[in-house]
Amino acid sequence: MWTLVNGFSQAHLPLAISARGLRNFVERGSCKVIPPLCNLADSRWISWNLFLALIPLVLSFWLFRRQAGNKRSLFWWPIFLAYMAFLPNAPYLLTDVIHFVNSTNYGYSIWVVVLLVLPMHFVAIVGGFQAYVLALINQQHYLVRQGAARWVNLAELITHALCAVGIYLGRFDRLNSWDLVQDPTAVLYRVLDTLTAKRPVLVTFITFAIITVLYWVMKQITLGLVLRYRQLRAGDPYGVKGTFF
Repeated sequence: MWTLVNGFSQAHLPLAISARGLRNFVERGSCKVIPPLCNLADSRWISWNLFLALIPLVLSFWLFRRQAGNKRSLFWWPIFLAYMAFLPNAPYLLTDVIHFVNSTNYGYSIWVVVLLVLPMHFVAIVGGFQAYVLALINQQHYLVRQGAARWVNLAELITHALCAVGIYLGRFDRLNSWDLVQDPTAVLYRVLDTLTAKRPVLVTFITFAIITVLYWVMKQITLGLVLRYRQLRAGDPYGVKGTFF
């Protein structure tokens, strides 16, 4: 039987070490580019959480935007599972507003809060959720291309629900996407506990509602910006071509 080391069995220790090493690498690199990420209290999480949020976005382009016909290779399904496993990390940044609240209690001047703390946290939270919106737009594009446009709304709602469960597991049970690889059985038990206890179900439902509403709003804004960009590229800055007055 494997013994436990800091919550991980020796069998899973290499994965835990590699995840920790990757996080240290990401944080050190981001601190060199943007020093306030390390100089301000309770801000080191920004680079790592944004990195995790970008993983499903990058995978969504490979999964859903490649023009490879209707055929899916053997690699498609494991990458899709990785996409779903990491996807909750993007809307998870909404809960990181707690870090902004905490950072205002460190005695910084109002100018430091307004000019540094607030912009960094705002970019992280909005940027993470925008990665989620773009990933699902790519997912929608794929379903439409596959002739399954009628399933787009249902697929989005299911995705929101799964991400709401993932957010609860991450924020309250302190699990993360790496745990699905390191100890999937333990994650399964936690999911069952979440889905059968009253408090987790209530929090998960509220999270689902928030994600659904914010996603719809930001999706409309994103698609509007895309349309505006296409109009500008087509030499139609006022969007009047093809319209009747």
